[in-house]
Formats: sequence, C-alpha cells, structure tokens
Amino acid sequence: MTSSLDFTAVSEWIGGLGIGAVSPVTFARVGNGQSNLTYAVEDAGGSRWVLRRPPLGHLLASAHDVLREYRILTALQNTGVPVPKMIASTEDEAVSDVPVVLMGFVDGVVVDSVGTAENMSESIRGAVGDAMTSALADIHRVDLESVGLADLASHSPYAARQLKRWTTQWQKSQAREVPALDALAERLAANIPEQRELTLVHGDFHLNNVITSPSDGSIVAVVDWELCTLGDPLADLGGLLAYWPEAGDPVAGPFMASTLEGFPTRAELTASYAAKTGRDVSAAGFWQVLALWKLSIIAEGVMRRAESDTRNRADAGTPTTSLIDDIVARALSTADEIGI
Repeated sequence: MTSSLDFTAVSEWIGGLGIGAVSPVTFARVGNGQSNLTYAVEDAGGSRWVLRRPPLGHLLASAHDVLREYRILTALQNTGVPVPKMIASTEDEAVSDVPVVLMGFVDGVVVDSVGTAENMSESIRGAVGDAMTSALADIHRVDLESVGLADLASHSPYAARQLKRWTTQWQKSQAREVPALDALAERLAANIPEQRELTLVHGDFHLNNVITSPSDGSIVAVVDWELCTLGDPLADLGGLLAYWPEAGDPVAGPFMASTLEGFPTRAELTASYAAKTGRDVSAAGFWQVLALWKLSIIAEGVMRRAESDTRNRADAGTPTTSLIDDIVARALSTADEIGI
C-alpha cells in the first residue's frame, strides 16, 4: 500500500519513545477503514503496536483528527470502556507531515466480513452481540467530568447538530445529485425526539470497530473513535442498528456478518441495551434512520477520496454508487416503517 509516511523518520521516533522497540521496524496497512489510516507496526523482536494517521489527499475541515482521538482514548484508559493503551502522539514535521498516534496492539478478532463470522460458533456470535450492547452501556456510563471530557463538544441538542454537520459535509463532498438524501434530511428535521441526557457518544459503533475475544466473544477493545462526541446515547444504538442487517432485509448492506445465525436481531439488541441501561429506547428508530442517512454521506465522501487519490483505497474495496443508493433505500424504508 502506497503511503506518504516517512517510515524511516517514524521508526526513529518510535525508537526514541523508550518502549523497547528493536530496529528494524516494519509497517503494514491493516483494516478496512478508509478514513484515518491504520498500520500494524512490528519490531525485530516481535513486539507489536498500531499507528494511526489521517487519510491522504485533501481533507475536509475537522475531519479525521487523530490527536483528538488520542485525547479521548487517553481519557478512557482507566474507565470500564475497553480501549487500546495509548503510547504517544506527535505533530513534529520532522517525523511526519501529518499528526501520528502510536498505541498498543490488541490481539483479537475483528468481525469485518462474513468469512470471519463463519469461522465463529453460533454461541460465540451470540456472545459478541451481547457484548456489543454491554460496551455501549459502558461508553454511555462514563462520567464526563471525572475523565476530563465534559468540554469535548457542544452540549446543545445533538440531533440538530448532526443534521447541520452532515448536511454541510454532503454539500462539500457530493459529486452527484441524490434527491432522496435531501428528502430524508427534511423528514428527520421534522421529527427530532426530545433529548433527555448528554453522554459520551462513540459515533461509529459497529462490528468493524470492535476487537473481540475468539474464546468467549467479549469485546477487548473499541476502536476508531474519530467521530466521538457528546450527545444523545440513543444515537449510538441507532448507529449500531443501521450497521446491523438481518437475513430477511430486502436491502441488507453494507456489512453482512450479522445476517448469520447466532447473531441477535435488531429488536433483541434494542431490548438488551434497554435492559442494561434502563433507558427509554422508543426513539431508537429515528436514530437508526439518521445513522443510515449519515452513512450514505460518509460513503459518498469515501468514494470521492478514493477517486481523487487511489492510495486511500482499502483492500476491501471502495463504496459504489449502487451500494450507496441501497443504503439510502434502506433509510427511506425504515423511515416509512416508523412513520417519520
């Protein structure tokens, strides 16, 4: 994978951190993520770490802030939320022309494909599903004041902020007309539920962004916090539902692993989260539609970045207009089902 990182300079930086890195250090692009880029780092002694950097090419303002992600993960080190160990970050241009972050390697399984899920027993799939709602409950239980994240983002109503932010992102990145996205934005704006509380919100919580234990399905780390903010906790539940297709869905994509036997249904996930948190989850459908709408806009941006700079393409491929249209169709049908 082509990269603009100066691996020699980054290796020297890692060597000077006092973590026992033994030269030479190697780097390999990993994961299906197409926003911040992730690299597996290994030294001559077999020690492993993970390096994160922004994507290549022109970036939208405020997108992919790896230093902000580093701050969040550092704040969560001693909470009940499972996250990787943060080691160091740098903005030194002698090391890299963009900020980079080094964190500990977490061993486990990322359920990022049907093939990976097929190698798991049905009982482990069920355990992974249960662990997803437990991890969400832990994230939403974080005391913002005590961990120093109360000023991470605005405390104003979250749904309105999301609609404004992602409408702006769409206007900046769109390369074609998608009238259904504009219609969805209007329907969402007219049906915003009352926000009752403010919590930490991961912002991109789904199977691809957790590392699971192969032995019991527990979550050993929640990763990819670049969209983390403060807001309505049901936004994360809705996001999880948006990324959780079922076998009977007419439009299932984009991530199909959850369609296999053993994984809970969306209704079961919702009930599990409600039981663990005691929250009223009646507005989860609104947040599911908003998440699908947002996912469509994100996918358009990923497609645009990959077209403008092929180095941003992940090995798993790049979203297509057909896939994005399918996501929009699922958002519309979900909105129709819940009456918004």
